[in-house]
Amino acid sequence: MSGSLRKKVFVSGCYDMLHSGHVAFFKEASAYGDLYVGIGSDATVQELKHRQTVYSETERLYMVKAIRYVTDAFINTGSGMLDFVETVDRVKPDVFVVNSDGGSEAKRRFCAERGIRYVELTRQPDAGLTARSTTALRSGVKSRLPYRIDIAGTWIDQPYVSRYGAGWAITASIEPTCEFMERGGMATSTRNSARKIWPYELPNYNEEMLARLLFCFENGPEHGEGHVSGAQDAIGLCVSGLSRHYYNGRFWPERIERCIDEPVLQWLESHLCLVETFPRPEGCSVVGGADITPEKVAALTAAADRCWDAILARDLHGFAAAFSDSFRAQLQMFPAMMAPGIEQHVERWKHRSLAHKLTGAGGGGYLLLVIDGPVPEGAVPITIRRPE
Repeated sequence: MSGSLRKKVFVSGCYDMLHSGHVAFFKEASAYGDLYVGIGSDATVQELKHRQTVYSETERLYMVKAIRYVTDAFINTGSGMLDFVETVDRVKPDVFVVNSDGGSEAKRRFCAERGIRYVELTRQPDAGLTARSTTALRSGVKSRLPYRIDIAGTWIDQPYVSRYGAGWAITASIEPTCEFMERGGMATSTRNSARKIWPYELPNYNEEMLARLLFCFENGPEHGEGHVSGAQDAIGLCVSGLSRHYYNGRFWPERIERCIDEPVLQWLESHLCLVETFPRPEGCSVVGGADITPEKVAALTAAADRCWDAILARDLHGFAAAFSDSFRAQLQMFPAMMAPGIEQHVERWKHRSLAHKLTGAGGGGYLLLVIDGPVPEGAVPITIRRPE
């Protein structure tokens, strides 16, 4: 059959994370005629799937056009489930092909109204290949976004604490060597906010600016009234290495200092590990019964200063003492951090470590231990994220 007599065939989809299943679908659809592809825009993917694409619409258009079964491809200019309407009116296809899991009565009616043949195909991999779907692939891809451990000075990032006395919070960005539990004091709620912007990894960009963007995104106008997540979570996630940030009555610190000295980072990794307790219960308030005074805040900030100096000097016992003092100062202000049931975990591990503290705001989560020797059985070592 000559090219002028061949029918025009149309398919539409996002084609993000392009895989062999897409190619097999294009191959089968092209058997009905010259194949034209409508591709969902970045804005449409965000609207329908509530996430950013892995590949931009420009990259997806380039890749789809490069497939030999495709005659031409376009970015759909509409929105919603029928974002392809204008593209179809432009191509004027004879056949509209969908996968069985992508078919709908709305698409069937749309084709009937325009006199277009509607064809549903069963998802079939090419010979010798495994069946693929974007959903299955996406579920198997683990996010490389880091977690955060807070080492000393926690709570000073809240203005209602730092107004009694300015000081430093110390955090480290750690690699996702395992899937840490939710509500565990590892800044997972902030990390989940980050995944809405950067699903798989942080972009290669100014790290402090990334932290600012994440902080503003998590605490934006739609956040509503109530608690504002401390900036130490966003900074701890986005700023690689070991960092400290100075708070003085405001939500964002006046300055950020970072240590990426390799001997110091290796030393710190060898003397810290995590022990799981239980997730902070829903509805748990760790600020209940808070007693914040200038004297208690001064104890917190002084301990954080000593902690930083001891880490840089690689002074293990000085570090352990300051680490303990920082946690003790936290508990003096926020006794509800020690939720019922935590004490039995502390009892189990306190004789196997030089010091301990609850991560994050407490109420459950992980114990961060200072150790002298191999990581104890049942504990999780940490890997501090290095700058790229």
